[in-house]
Formats: sequence, structure tokens, C-alpha cells
Amino acid sequence: MPLDQLWATWRSVYVTGAAESRAHVPEGEVDDGRTLFERILDSGEPDEQTFIVHRGRHCFVILNRFPYTSGHLMVLPNRGVDDLDGLDEEEFTELWELVRVSVRVLRSVMRCDAVNVGINLGRAAGGSQADHLHVHCVPRWVGDANFMAVVGGSQVMPVPLHEVWQRLRESWPATDSIRP
Repeated sequence: MPLDQLWATWRSVYVTGAAESRAHVPEGEVDDGRTLFERILDSGEPDEQTFIVHRGRHCFVILNRFPYTSGHLMVLPNRGVDDLDGLDEEEFTELWELVRVSVRVLRSVMRCDAVNVGINLGRAAGGSQADHLHVHCVPRWVGDANFMAVVGGSQVMPVPLHEVWQRLRESWPATDSIRP
């Protein structure tokens, strides 16, 4: 029996390299070699504008501006490291501790049925920001993959980014083993 194919043509940007354009330095700014996430972290903008949920000693948590679902966040080292092998022991430990805390907070705040946790290592793995390692934590609900996303090519975000940021930030543990 042949395998049916559902063409996901919107993913062609990863093949053609168009997704890489988001990593470029904005017009008028000097390319100082920092990654997009390093620039966001060091921008001086308030966390409610950058959607940074938590700042740790070596890593931080940020909402994805291009989410798969409401509450989609990412855990990243502060340094622009592109692979797990580039992390030192403190970064590695804090990264995975923050993933654990992120999943716990997502389950509590978003009341999701499950959470996908994953990393795209390298551009061919599907990551549009392959120069800065980031762990995706994506809340999932039974039935959330419906016709809108599969057939319509559209995603329905029931909760605005700012509201999700506020709810996650308010529920983030006040004290934990990773605070600076």
C-alpha cells in the first residue's frame, strides 16, 4: 500500500534558506557576531516586550514569537552555543533544570494534556536559528492537531503572547536552585 503524502509547502523556507533571514542583523544595526537570541537577551528592553519569562545565571526562558501553540516556550543558554557539546557543565545542568521547571509551569498554567520537548540540532533538523541551541517546550492538548493546521495551513492561537507571558511569569517559582 503506498504512503499518502500531505504536502507541507510552507516548510520550503527551511530548504531554500529563506528562514535564515530572521537571523540577520536588523537594518541599521552593526553585525557584532551575536546571535538573534543574544541580541534579544542583551537588548535592554523590558522582559514583557521580549517575552523573557525567566533569567537564570547561565540560561534563560523565552516565549516563542512564532509558536506552534499558545505557551510554546524555549530554554536557551545565555551564550550563543550551537550544540550540546558546546555547553559547559553549569550551562548543561541549568538548561535541563529549566526545562523541567518549564514543563511543570506549562502544565499548571496552560492546563495542557501533554508537553512536547525537543531540540533541532543544526539547520537541516529544521531549526531556523541553528546558531543558538534552544530547547522547545510545546504544550499539547488532545485534538489540537485539527483541520485548521493540517489542511488549512493556519494555526489558531487562543491566548495572546502577552497574556501567556504574564501567566507564566506569575507562576514561575519564586525561589529555585538555579536563581543567581
